[in-house]
Amino acid sequence: MKLTLTQLADMKRRGEKIVMVTAYDAPGARFADAAGIDILLVGDTAAMVVLGHESTVPVSMEEMLFMTRTVVRSAERPLVVGDMPFGTYQVSDDDAVRNAIRFVKEAGADVVKLEGAGPSLSRVRAIVGAGIPVMGHIGLTPQSATMLGGYKAQGRTAAKARQLLRDAQALEAAGCFAVVLEAVPAAVAAHITETLTIPTIGIGAGAGCDGQVLVYHDLLGLEEGTSPRFVKRYASLAGEIRDALRAYADDVRSGAFPQPEHTYSIPDDELALFEAQLQERGAEHE
Repeated sequence: MKLTLTQLADMKRRGEKIVMVTAYDAPGARFADAAGIDILLVGDTAAMVVLGHESTVPVSMEEMLFMTRTVVRSAERPLVVGDMPFGTYQVSDDDAVRNAIRFVKEAGADVVKLEGAGPSLSRVRAIVGAGIPVMGHIGLTPQSATMLGGYKAQGRTAAKARQLLRDAQALEAAGCFAVVLEAVPAAVAAHITETLTIPTIGIGAGAGCDGQVLVYHDLLGLEEGTSPRFVKRYASLAGEIRDALRAYADDVRSGAFPQPEHTYSIPDDELALFEAQLQERGAEHE
């Protein structure tokens, strides 16, 4: 049975941790569902981990809708969040509502997520007013990382921490059902979590949040190289995948694959008939 927003609120009230992970395709959604994940975020991080861009900004609305549809088809219990990409809600409330409706109507998302407070507050109110639940996102907001001075922690002074708290409260007042806190000092995130009545989902924001989210490729070790300090790798699949592909290539080149057990047979009498027909056809063309 699909997880509901009421159940998420009850989880916060009872102190039960909420588990969220990104998903971009049907296999990822199936694995996460089977593992008991609560929320699947079809994140604009797909721009980087799936589409090969340097940032989240280039991913298009059509690409996000396509990936969201694939996740929705394979996720039964988790709440599916459509991450609104850059440019789809910044211009106006009307644009924001129109694109949020597309996530729900065309892709089947349960809710949408957008970044920031400030100008985004009116977007939240407009989308919620149209009947679509919204997840907020403050702290490090990747779509506006350049304005924030790069991919770095936010809220590390008293003044900036107070602003984050005000932003979180404003998002709750605007109608958000939950707020992502990214790259926020753990102590600050804990204070925000205690202040809000809606759940907080942390990523690099400490254990005091009501839940946690990680990028699928990061936690599975599908991305090699340096990871953000808040990432914990639960597997190292990149090396295993590469080794498997190399073994496959070696087997094909050496003739070790395929073996008879990997092939299909034809009854001897049918094969003899087929070969006889080929000989007859060959004779006709001589």
